[in-house]
Amino acid sequence: MSTTSLDRGRMIPIHPGRRAASDADRGPRPLAAAAVVVLLAGAFLSLGCRPGAAPDFAAAPPELVELAVAAPDIILDIKYATTDNFTGKAVYPIARCFLVKEAAQALVQVQADLRTFGYGLKVFDGYRPLSVQKIFWSILPDERFVADPAKGSRHNRGYAVDLTLVDAAGREVLMPTPFDDFTERAARDFMDLPREAIAHRALLELAMTNRGFIPYAPEWWHFDFRGFEDKPVLDVPLDKMN
Repeated sequence: MSTTSLDRGRMIPIHPGRRAASDADRGPRPLAAAAVVVLLAGAFLSLGCRPGAAPDFAAAPPELVELAVAAPDIILDIKYATTDNFTGKAVYPIARCFLVKEAAQALVQVQADLRTFGYGLKVFDGYRPLSVQKIFWSILPDERFVADPAKGSRHNRGYAVDLTLVDAAGREVLMPTPFDDFTERAARDFMDLPREAIAHRALLELAMTNRGFIPYAPEWWHFDFRGFEDKPVLDVPLDKMN
């Protein structure tokens, strides 16, 4: 077993020997899903932004924008405003999603890229007040899945987003796990999965990294936007945002 250093402050084990599921294990699955990453990778590269690059924005203090306004065609399912999350409680007073302007603009581009190929985004979480981070830490003090509020998280800065893929009809596609599944199956290197789920995970990662987002290894749904390092931690409640 080898390890890799992650920016959440601890060493996370990586298991290079994880076995991919056999055809018998997986059962039937659509051929299109199995081949989607290979077929679309070249097309994404033709969209004018190489992998890992992002549009250049002028340096400025963090400015949070509401995603429903910036990208009205992106589906929102704000899990922490419901009981459908790992706490079992609605910890947000209202279902709203905010991101720093640069991240929101990049997400608009991701959505446009995916629409070209019949997919779209559904967002589960964005900016998260520090007070909510403290609630999460009191329930699950594990830095693989919940950032220590003493340091603050990317979410607390408006620089992180949790999301998934949907098809052209807005239905969630098969992914490795549900949101907030804090098991090894949620890790990006876990391969004992249906081929369709692996393909969708890879497609989401390709689309996001193509526009400047950084994938987080233990959670397939979590992406950070570049430039978070020196940004302040915020604690403005969602129902108090302008």
